[in-house]
Amino acid sequence: MLRVFGFLMVVATAQPALSDVTLGVGLLRVTTPQPATLSNLDPVPDTSGLAGAQTGLSDNLTTGKFLGQTYTLDHQTVDVSGDPLAVAQDMLKASPYLILDAPADVLLAIADLPQAQDALLFNTSASDVDLRDDNCRANLLHSIPSHAMRTDALAQVLVEKRWTDLVMIAGTYPEDIAYADAMRASLTKFGLKLSDEKTWDADADMRRTASQEIPLFTQGFGDYDALVLADEVHDFGRYILYNTWQARPVVGSEGLSAQTWSPVIEQWGAAQLQSRFADEHGRKMNSHDYAAWAAMRTLGEAVTRTNATDVGTLRAYVMSEAFELAGFKGRPLTYRAWNGQLRQPIAIAHPRALVAQAPLEGFLHQVNELDTLGIDRPESNCEAFQ
Repeated sequence: MLRVFGFLMVVATAQPALSDVTLGVGLLRVTTPQPATLSNLDPVPDTSGLAGAQTGLSDNLTTGKFLGQTYTLDHQTVDVSGDPLAVAQDMLKASPYLILDAPADVLLAIADLPQAQDALLFNTSASDVDLRDDNCRANLLHSIPSHAMRTDALAQVLVEKRWTDLVMIAGTYPEDIAYADAMRASLTKFGLKLSDEKTWDADADMRRTASQEIPLFTQGFGDYDALVLADEVHDFGRYILYNTWQARPVVGSEGLSAQTWSPVIEQWGAAQLQSRFADEHGRKMNSHDYAAWAAMRTLGEAVTRTNATDVGTLRAYVMSEAFELAGFKGRPLTYRAWNGQLRQPIAIAHPRALVAQAPLEGFLHQVNELDTLGIDRPESNCEAFQ
């Protein structure tokens, strides 16, 4: 019943279609070798990201059939060792709208293609802060939160809970290092700091020896309020929980985590999105799925409101104050005018329940409280959007 009501609201407030319109969208997935981890309990789905875009396509089509609007999705997958730029060039010939699931360096290379200068691209997987800062591109929007948005969200929780004596264990993979760097910056931003940190570079089989290895590894931390894990490839972190020398909360990449999307999010109509996704794909929606869904829905919402399909009109509307995306997170999602990042609340959750949603009450901002998460306008070195 709620789903029908929400749908009718979209139709009732949308501009009437002046003529039938069709929007073609491309999705390019660039696969990279995944690091070997100690456990294979959580394999990455083969359709991660793609499934989210397909659900977004279904949602667009549901609204579009009442407004004379049609959407199509062409998806291609290429290995990073292949020629993703050539594939991107071919896809841009068919459509100027491209949803990208690719590493940061490939994203920038695609965004800098001559064929992409008048296109609108969406980053749905790379959380690198630099893409929203010094290396931003005016034709590249970000529906996936940055590392800084997630670590800022977690830092707000640490402040609220008064867990101020913190230690950290960080892995050695690039994603681990990037997350650890963002966490240090977030702690400084919110008046916190690490009293100690260690690097995890052990090659022992923690599935068998965690109860012996982890207490010894963490004994030197002494007493503290919470242990931060920077293990974005989910290698060793799962074995830290309940094996530390001191019985303390674990937060970060494992334990209490700041997440783009989680199956435990059920409020604000999210249960409807969760069930639609599960019905279509037979699994739970993850963060990359959500980011791809949000990118597809961004285009659908822009077409619905403008009844246009040209890049200039849609981009101008998406970046305007008039744009809002109903993202099942309790408040409208909008794009930051200074770096193309999609503003969105960040869930603070463990695998079984939602604990909080950032920004937390009391963390105020002069313009938009969502801008307490990630790079704010005065901090931004992005000049492409000026």
